[in-house]
Amino acid sequence: MFIPTTFATALVMTILSTIFWGSFANAFKFMKNYRFELYYWDYALGIFITSIVLALTMGTIPGGENTFIANLQVADTTSFIYAAIGGFIFNIANVLLIAGIEMVGLAIAFPIAIGIALVEGVVLSYLLQPKGNAVLLGAGVIMAVVAVILIGKAYSELKGAGDKDKAKDNQTTSKKGVVICIISGLLMGTFAPFVTKAMTSEHPLTPYTVGVFFTLGALISCFFFLTYLMKKPFNGKPVSFSEYTSASMSNHLLGFLGGSLWCVGTVFNFVAASLVGVAISYAIGQASPMVASIWGVFVWHEFRGSNSKAKIYLTGMFISYILALLLISMAYSG
Repeated sequence: MFIPTTFATALVMTILSTIFWGSFANAFKFMKNYRFELYYWDYALGIFITSIVLALTMGTIPGGENTFIANLQVADTTSFIYAAIGGFIFNIANVLLIAGIEMVGLAIAFPIAIGIALVEGVVLSYLLQPKGNAVLLGAGVIMAVVAVILIGKAYSELKGAGDKDKAKDNQTTSKKGVVICIISGLLMGTFAPFVTKAMTSEHPLTPYTVGVFFTLGALISCFFFLTYLMKKPFNGKPVSFSEYTSASMSNHLLGFLGGSLWCVGTVFNFVAASLVGVAISYAIGQASPMVASIWGVFVWHEFRGSNSKAKIYLTGMFISYILALLLISMAYSG
């Protein structure tokens, strides 16, 4: 089983986690006229299947007493439950996040939802596993909150477009999207403590085993929450499973790719946490809004036509997230 033995290796894994977490949603952005409620089924399959592949490769080779199969036999039953509950809660939050992306864009949805989740998740995880310098960790979290505030200010500076009725409709949709992102963040911040419990019990799960049961919990939640959203969506008309089965292969593959990217980022984050602690690993990984905003601003042009104030706020957001990353990295005490 591969586990980092130095902080440098763990840091690289958390940075890669940040990149994957900040990029997975682009798979959905590439789709045209395809509802996220349908996309998400392939996404959920992607995260679960990828977690099994990682568990049977990185989590098994070159062997040892903590391989994936061996861990299944000796770990506490409650640890499996904690990991699955964490995934179940996370998935609801993530569905809401993707709904928010559809309504307000990558550059807005990610910083709001992930910023809230960052503060909540780090505080709760640190209380359960106080590993690292609390002052530096707290300072990093504060800088992340500053970044969230700045992206909100940038959003407020965006120019309206179209006639008054259309502008009013867009404003209503945007407000609804922001509320959805806030709820997503509050829920997402609660999954990290469950992962912490699963990895710190008397007979804990390895990061790879956590990944499998975490994604299993996420997949199970789809049969409840996602099925409900298909019948009562936030926007548009209800969708049916027949629309999913008749979708193009490219849409199915993009959904699976999005899930695979997210899963690799998640497992890497869990693996790094085995050395540095969940609070630090989670906090660094949650700098993903910076990556998502780069995609949103420079690739998807979500701030095209914005004024100079919006650009200043965006620049400040990037600087704040970089400072947050540096401070949280320095919080590791070995």
